[in-house]
Amino acid sequence: MEVLQHIIAFIVAIGILVTFHEFGHYWVAKRCNVKILRFSVGFGRALWRRRFGPDGTEFVVAALPLGGYVKMLDEREGEVPAAELDRAFNRKPLGQRFAIVLAGPLFNLIFAVAAYTLMYTVGMTGIKPLVGQVEPESIAAEAGLDSGDEIIAVGDRSTGTWASVAEIIVGRVVDGEPVRLQVRDADGGVSTRTLDIATLSLDDIAAGSLLTRLGIEPRRPPLPARVAQVVDDSPAARAGLQSGDEIVAVDGMAVADWFALVEQVQDRAGEPVTLTLERDAERRQVELTPETATLEDGSEVGRIGVSVDTEPDIPAELRGTERYGPLESLARGVVRTGEMSLLTLRVLGKIVTGEASVKNLSGPISIAQYAGYSAAVGIAAFLGFLAIVSVSLGVLNLLPVPLLDGGHLMYYLIEFVKGSPVSEPVQAVGQQIGLALLLGLMSVVIYNDIARLLG
Repeated sequence: MEVLQHIIAFIVAIGILVTFHEFGHYWVAKRCNVKILRFSVGFGRALWRRRFGPDGTEFVVAALPLGGYVKMLDEREGEVPAAELDRAFNRKPLGQRFAIVLAGPLFNLIFAVAAYTLMYTVGMTGIKPLVGQVEPESIAAEAGLDSGDEIIAVGDRSTGTWASVAEIIVGRVVDGEPVRLQVRDADGGVSTRTLDIATLSLDDIAAGSLLTRLGIEPRRPPLPARVAQVVDDSPAARAGLQSGDEIVAVDGMAVADWFALVEQVQDRAGEPVTLTLERDAERRQVELTPETATLEDGSEVGRIGVSVDTEPDIPAELRGTERYGPLESLARGVVRTGEMSLLTLRVLGKIVTGEASVKNLSGPISIAQYAGYSAAVGIAAFLGFLAIVSVSLGVLNLLPVPLLDGGHLMYYLIEFVKGSPVSEPVQAVGQQIGLALLLGLMSVVIYNDIARLLG
């Protein structure tokens, strides 16, 4: 059921984002009087098709939901009737061709602004950024953070939830800049604390929780060790665990909450354990052996193949909400889109220069998982997910790689400088290079996805 939810959320998300991207090309092309032959969401066999408009444009929904395209009248792709030559894409002035190609990525960024605006208007509810415990000699301890502190702002941005705190700090980690926090202590006094994150990297964050790396244990709502999902063919599944089971003890030692269960299981990789369960008001015991899983940092932990409902009821004293009026939401949406665009470019730059690992890249499997998780949380979380992916699509499509929109824009800039189009043979070589790069990238991200699933 969870897998089906992820697949549906992925198809919905990609369908929305691809449609908006291709509509950018379509809309500007129509403004430039280019004849549109086909508007396709997806590739491969058509699942649905209809013709609309005076030009008989064919609108298609295809079987493979990993992209889309707008096919325009073009002499390079077939014979064009003399009466329609003025409507062929290749006959249009350089400025119009540039605008048509640029419109796709630009519409992705516009969509991100709209999604963030709606997200802030609807309001995001999460766990209030209250510090539970601080690890001695950690980055947080050296900054002077203490149990009971509430982080009310990071830099000049207010923070109502831990999610907001984390997303801002990640950007600072990429830049390698110190993080200035405004903190309200348990007595109500407000002070400034500075986190020295010079020793942190993107790879550190990928290998474990950002807050854990900082030495912060958030104050969390109670999270009982109640099973939400059981992974097929896992130790838990083979032992007969079911959704709704509450694990109350491991080898006779009481389990206080989910986090205590995780800690005990992780330390028992490959060792038989006895779990005490509560099911239908009755207690029973099962035996199983946690499988060994290797984390990205190389450490090995035990896993039994169960997940918990990560969205427990949040008590009022721990609930944080970020909600703003329409104009404030729009302003925040514009700023957030700009920040995420720059962050995406900086992360890509660090990966290219070797300062960050390619393991930080995610592919369609991970995106499907994130889509499912965000959709399950609520509309605000799903809007935030759509905005992040839309920014990524917009920025990546602007990279000067042949086959991407950015590659075409690069050719147009060369044409502008030299006064004539880039030759067909050169473009053909560029397409081969671009195809090799994209296939290599897809191989890396799919490998990363599979490694995460197996890990």
